[in-house]
Amino acid sequence: MMNQITLQVNGETRSCLSQTPLPELLQQLGFNPRLVAVEYNGEILHRQFWTETKIENGDRLEVVTIVGGG
Repeated sequence: MMNQITLQVNGETRSCLSQTPLPELLQQLGFNPRLVAVEYNGEILHRQFWTETKIENGDRLEVVTIVGGG
């Protein structure tokens, strides 16, 4: 059964359904998954692991938007 959980995203408390896949959560929060880097519970999470990463209660995410410039 899916339950509402709380997590920290960039220092703010947020909520989502338990076991939400990371790419889905990023989209729900308004991020373009192709343009961000993610720190998951203190570790940089390589993009190849995003689809298998399911959000759990108390997780901490830092999401950084990649910006091009010159």
